[in-house]
Amino acid sequence: MTRPLRRCVFFDRDGVVNRSPGDGYVLSPEAFHLNPGIIEALRFIRERQDLAIIVTSQKCVGKGLVSGETLETIHAEMADLLRIGGVAFDAIYCHTGSGGPEDYPAKPDPGMILAAAERFAIDLGRSWVIGDADRDIEMGIAAGLAGMIRIRGEKAVTVPATHTLENTAEIPEFLRLIL
Repeated sequence: MTRPLRRCVFFDRDGVVNRSPGDGYVLSPEAFHLNPGIIEALRFIRERQDLAIIVTSQKCVGKGLVSGETLETIHAEMADLLRIGGVAFDAIYCHTGSGGPEDYPAKPDPGMILAAAERFAIDLGRSWVIGDADRDIEMGIAAGLAGMIRIRGEKAVTVPATHTLENTAEIPEFLRLIL
């Protein structure tokens, strides 16, 4: 029996889920700080019984700036902060640049989204991505998503998104309009 397809909101991590580290990387759990609106957005997604999945590039692992274990510790810190708010992500898909078996292709390749779609039976035509960089928007386009939401930030904009928000605090209200 085939599972019914579900809608998903894909989130970039740095600059969307957590405060942007600027040109660098989040290299320790102490440097990870949730952005405003994320817990409320996840709560709304859960109420609708949709999925929420992180798709992130963490090349700091491949560059030797942090170990894979440290990245897991950072993600555990994120999970702890979310758990306090009573929410969680369904999965994390990550490009680390390490070339390991769990390493997905770099954005804008849609590999992370396509892998999640296969595992979770996601309806890509009803799903969205939220990112702060052109590569996030391009990944969503390449995956055939319904829409791409850009969070305005420090990065140059050369690829138009379906919608642009000024900051992450606007995400929950915007999701209420589109989902």
